[in-house]
Amino acid sequence: MFNKILIANRGEIALRIIRTCKEMGIRTVAVYSEADKDALHVVLADEAVCIGPPSSKESYLKIPSIISAAQITGAEAIHPGYGFLAENADFSEICADSGIKFIGPSPDMITRMGDKALAKSTMRECGVPVVPGSEGALKNEDEALKIAEEIGYPVMLKASAGGGGKGMRIVWKADELKKAYQTASNEAGAAFGNPELYLEKYIENPRHIEIQVMGDVFGNVYSYGERDCTVQRRHQKLIEEAPSSFITEETRRKMNEAAVLGSMSVNYEGAGTIEFLVDKYQNFYFIEMNTRIQVEHPVTEMIQGIDLIKQQILVATGKEIEYTPNEPNGHSFEFRINAEDPDYNFRPSPGKIEYLHFPGGFGVRVDSHVYDEYTIPPYYDSLIAKLIVWGTDREHAIKRAKRAFEEFMVEGIKTTIPFHKQVLENEDFINGNYDTSFIDKHFLKR
Repeated sequence: MFNKILIANRGEIALRIIRTCKEMGIRTVAVYSEADKDALHVVLADEAVCIGPPSSKESYLKIPSIISAAQITGAEAIHPGYGFLAENADFSEICADSGIKFIGPSPDMITRMGDKALAKSTMRECGVPVVPGSEGALKNEDEALKIAEEIGYPVMLKASAGGGGKGMRIVWKADELKKAYQTASNEAGAAFGNPELYLEKYIENPRHIEIQVMGDVFGNVYSYGERDCTVQRRHQKLIEEAPSSFITEETRRKMNEAAVLGSMSVNYEGAGTIEFLVDKYQNFYFIEMNTRIQVEHPVTEMIQGIDLIKQQILVATGKEIEYTPNEPNGHSFEFRINAEDPDYNFRPSPGKIEYLHFPGGFGVRVDSHVYDEYTIPPYYDSLIAKLIVWGTDREHAIKRAKRAFEEFMVEGIKTTIPFHKQVLENEDFINGNYDTSFIDKHFLKR
């Protein structure tokens, strides 16, 4: 087992990893930017190293500074969390070259499955259903036009590298494609350093459902069931739940089998998520694999009774992971609390928290890094907390979420708490009658 792990991240995920490490008897090293000198992960880690100014490029994305911090403190392994360098194959390789264990998949696995176009090709080869489209990255706009004509509009352009809705455009007709291609390519290049795009058929009125997998060093890949991530805005998830109330048991079985098959085809190691779009006829299509722990992993933990971060660490040490194929126990939701103003199309709202009170009680969990009088910096993602609730069934979990939000108080900044309260009163949400356009239809102002 590792004696010391450096966490190459910030915010709630850094705290989440620190807590598991403490329970496993592993010392932790936090890295932080100058803007995060008062952050909670800095306080609760056993050691902390400043790695640069506020800009992510000069701190949390600066590989030499992170490697130096690990070497100086004697950390044997680095956990990247999610975002930043979590899916960076070069970082994984540099860790290995430096004699430091990267807690995640190998550089080759990240390259094969982290690049969406290559991952789609890999899945197609092993028989996993994929959305019709280009077999790899597009060469130019003319190739995009040709493929779009073959598969029919609407189509979607997507960045080959990265995610979070960046470098993504829906195209409804041919005369819109060239402009969309240029815009998406420029956006992808700025966000991920890679302007390449791929194209696929746009599935109308889909559900976004993903499967949590974990692979070990012995060639085994285990599935921990699905999460329904359909409630999104601008292709970014806001509410997740497990299990999905939409898919049938037959679809559930097929999706889990496909996720395991696809992961085993690349000898996948560590935590990963196979993401699918599911149409109204229960047809499902692979869209991408995230080669890291997900923001929404707690809903799986709540219904499976496991610690996925611990599983990751066990895999990285070459040990067999603790796996018991259980039927889901109850129902869980995760609500992302962002420092954003939902009245102004979710405009970021950084600033000082003047008063804070987290909800509690049975079946309620809050993952957060903020505290009274903490100042949310404007440099990073707006996520400040995750409210996770568990209930005996979906109806019970919704009631518990409503109760928890009555206790959740944040003053001094705008948050998405009022938005979540409205969602919990929406009949379509309560009845499970929605798709990925749910927020656009009900909440976004034009």
